[in-house]
Amino acid sequence: MRILFSHRIQSRDGQAVHLDALVRAFRDQGHEVMVVGPPSYDQSDFGGESRNLAILRRLCPAYFYELLELGYNLPSVWRLLRAYRRFRPDFVYERYNLFFFGGLALKWLYGVPLYLEINAPLAEERATHGNLSLKRRAIFLEAYLWRRANHVYPVTGVLASYAEKSGVRREAITVNQNGVDSAYYATPPRRRSGRPITLGFVGFLRTWHGLDAIISLLSDIGDHPDLRLVIAGEGPAMPDLERQASALGLSDKVRFLGLVPRDRLAAVISDFDIALQPKAVAYASPLKLFEYMALGRAIIAPDQPNIREVLTHERTALLFDPNNLVSLRLAIARLAADARLRNELGDRARRDIIERDFTWAGNARRVVDRHLRDFAPRQADTHPLGFRRTVG
Repeated sequence: MRILFSHRIQSRDGQAVHLDALVRAFRDQGHEVMVVGPPSYDQSDFGGESRNLAILRRLCPAYFYELLELGYNLPSVWRLLRAYRRFRPDFVYERYNLFFFGGLALKWLYGVPLYLEINAPLAEERATHGNLSLKRRAIFLEAYLWRRANHVYPVTGVLASYAEKSGVRREAITVNQNGVDSAYYATPPRRRSGRPITLGFVGFLRTWHGLDAIISLLSDIGDHPDLRLVIAGEGPAMPDLERQASALGLSDKVRFLGLVPRDRLAAVISDFDIALQPKAVAYASPLKLFEYMALGRAIIAPDQPNIREVLTHERTALLFDPNNLVSLRLAIARLAADARLRNELGDRARRDIIERDFTWAGNARRVVDRHLRDFAPRQADTHPLGFRRTVG
């Protein structure tokens, strides 16, 4: 199978982890993949973003930045047209981005099937955070693109409901949660013994991740001498978190590792006794959860619909009321005191990764299988301009 992977990612963060892992999974299964995206993507370091993009976001009025996003379709579609003519893909797989229509242009011109990965309802997300000017147009264009794709792959069932409300047919929706590489569960999980009990978090540090609440709780239960917190990652929230830990006298109990290379991340997570997801966006599929699960960690996460799609309270994690910090505190205290429960939760979560196929390989396989079911029996046709297309 020949797959043209289209994206508009500029930053090397969790989005890049997802993209790179899925491309690798397609290739490991014997498919040819051509990736087409912004040139700056390959030039940025892991954990960073395009400096020019950051400047534009900071300096431009929202409406002007959105017009630039729409205008960006011109060079991006040109790159995709050139790639299509060289590569002649069987289908286009595109990571959805607001105001981006590259894959749809190829479908219009050549009849090539378009599969759309949806990670967030970006029109709503950006409107909620107050940085969207062309709101009505954004909502209309988002729904239009979702409906015109041959098949959409939201990362949660919550997002699948967004797609249905936008008019996408239920049979054109397949939920593909985030996943892990097989290397994460290839060896038995590490079981620590002794003290201290290590609470751990990995990810880019944003204010909405809720780590300030964890540090405050650590101060509240500071009479527990055997608890420490390890934070792996960097981001805009890091300076405030460091100041908070220092002000509360927790510098010896809170360790900031900074940015950890991907090839070392599994070893870092394996040293956690309790892996934390303090907060989660209501429609997200947090990448860290699957890494925690695959490495057999005991997980504490908020009790909300998208998290319950993956984790089960008392079986694979302890879920707490996201509106009640006492619930979070009790969960931490309970797991800190019960090594047997930590191991049981971790073991069952690890089994779920395998049994429910929360893997990048599984995601890639589901996309290809859907294409084969929908298009393999049909014969190729010829576009009036002389290019190959798939009927449908």
